[in-house]
Amino acid sequence: MSASVRTRLVEIVVPVHNEQRVLAESVRRLHAYLSGNLPYGFRVTIADNASTDATWEIAVGLGRELPHVHVVHLDDKGRGRALRRVWSASDADVVAYMDVDLSTGLDAFLPLVAPLLSGHSDLAIGTRLSRGANVVRGPKREIISRTYNLLLRSAMGARFSDAQCGFKAARTEIVQALLPAVEDEEWFFDTELLLLAERHGLRIHEVPVDWTDDPDSRVDILRTVLDDLRGMARVTRKTLSGAARIPVPPRIQRARLPTGMAGQLPSFAVIGAVSTLAHLGLFVLLRLLMPAVAANAVALLVTAVANTAANRRFTFGVTGRTGALRHQFEGGVAFLAGLLLSTGGLALLHRLAPGAPAAAEVTAVVAANALATLIRFLLLRTWVFNPRRTRRPGR
Repeated sequence: MSASVRTRLVEIVVPVHNEQRVLAESVRRLHAYLSGNLPYGFRVTIADNASTDATWEIAVGLGRELPHVHVVHLDDKGRGRALRRVWSASDADVVAYMDVDLSTGLDAFLPLVAPLLSGHSDLAIGTRLSRGANVVRGPKREIISRTYNLLLRSAMGARFSDAQCGFKAARTEIVQALLPAVEDEEWFFDTELLLLAERHGLRIHEVPVDWTDDPDSRVDILRTVLDDLRGMARVTRKTLSGAARIPVPPRIQRARLPTGMAGQLPSFAVIGAVSTLAHLGLFVLLRLLMPAVAANAVALLVTAVANTAANRRFTFGVTGRTGALRHQFEGGVAFLAGLLLSTGGLALLHRLAPGAPAAAEVTAVVAANALATLIRFLLLRTWVFNPRRTRRPGR
């Protein structure tokens, strides 16, 4: 290899928290692979996120044993926090990260970083959802992953295929410009970084990967999903307000929402706020006459009909009686989703805290409605009022 190629440096971060089970074997395998196959200089940084087992001691030992292995300790947990700490201070040309279990095949690493080092792309991600990928995992994780990424593409206009694969890289100058605008410190960090990059016209390269699920993964799926949904709502607010601006080259100052969404989101938000207030008011009144679950169902049904009609007219611009009944019927799917979520929330509340006060019931309903609102917008935009199905009079 020429000396000019060898001067390029790639830093790979391996975030860990209580990973004494696999850390030593994985880092040794990664180091051996990079030493024999990567035609660039490299540095592996083990970022310990407040481990309470022997992870830190093992990491320090690996740093002493292997050249090009560095270790960093953080007092708080959070994968995003670890990546921010290392990437923001890196002097490498390209920064990357991968999960410590090495679920992703390492043969994809050079195709991941090569377009970044050549200047062709700004960020690169491994994808398990393309035809060229070879993935082994259970149906539960498969459904959750595909649903999450479908939600990102439909509701957020994302064009990248797999936000959650723990195998990503970026040009250091680009990622360091993005980091100050990324708020999340945990699992949504990846998605927020990618959404922000795409809003500013950055080029994201995708590499199909071989991926094998780790059956011993300790990720709290429910908590992660809820955190991701909250993060999506926050990114949408920032995008609409214009707060998510970063100091990047002029060629990438082209932040755009999907066609029509810039006008749809404010209208949907206003209608959603009015519907939520009406739903809560009806719920509180009906709660005096009937059980919480029944009161919630009646209040939700009444406001769902009004919500669909209002969004039909003001958010999606559909007028006239043609298709109105079908729109209400299809909007009923969103009603059922909201009913299931809010009923489940109330049932869980009453199970955990029998005799819970009315304020706690209202809180449970509000939390469920927040999630149902995202689902409603996704269904209305991509199905009920999809332009390919809806034709306005005279057009």
